[in-house]
Parts: sequence; structure tokens; C-alpha cells
Amino acid sequence: MTKQNNQKRFAPKLKIKKGDKVVVISGAYKDTSKVREVLEIFPDENRAIVDQVNMAKKHTKPTRENPGSINEIAKPIHLSNLMLVDPKTGKPTRIGRKLADNGKMTRYSKKSGEIIE
Repeated sequence: MTKQNNQKRFAPKLKIKKGDKVVVISGAYKDTSKVREVLEIFPDENRAIVDQVNMAKKHTKPTRENPGSINEIAKPIHLSNLMLVDPKTGKPTRIGRKLADNGKMTRYSKKSGEIIE
């Protein structure tokens, strides 16, 4: 029996980066339409951890040093459920890429045309 090769051919460019302001457009009702910051990105899984979104309770086992507790942590959410916030209007927008004057690719808002840093 042979091993299955799960290697991807290429990693697509992500439209959302760490530190971006995003809006949750789909998912749990309590999390939708919140403007939050992206804390971490997982490009292999197409998921991101967003501040105060998709919260879950994590139980820690008691040890000699730690009496044990219940902590709330943010779980990853799929990138398709997030939209970047337009820096000009503050509303959700799609993202495009174009070549800047210095020869680097930059992201821009499709709604206002504003460059996103």
C-alpha cells in the first residue's frame, strides 16, 4: 500500500494579514458584524484567529502549582467568513492587488480604491 501525497502545489496569496481590521460576515449570530483585529493567520488551513470572535471555554486540569480553571480562548475561524474593513469608509470591502510604483504588489480596497497597508 502506498502513502497518499497530501502536498499542495502552491499556497495562494491571502487577502487578510495579521493586524488587519476585519468584519465577521458569517457564523455565530453573536459574532457577526463586529469589527475586530486579526491576531494570527494559519495559511495552510485558510483560518485566522480574530480577537474576541468564536470564543470557547478551555478547561485546565488541576496540578500542584495550578488549582485548575476554565479559560476563554479564541478559536480559528475560516477566512471566507471574514471581510476586510475599508480604511476610508469603515465598511466591509473586497480586496484587489496591483503593482505599486516601487515594483511591489500592494492590496487595495475595491470599494474606494484606497491602498491598504
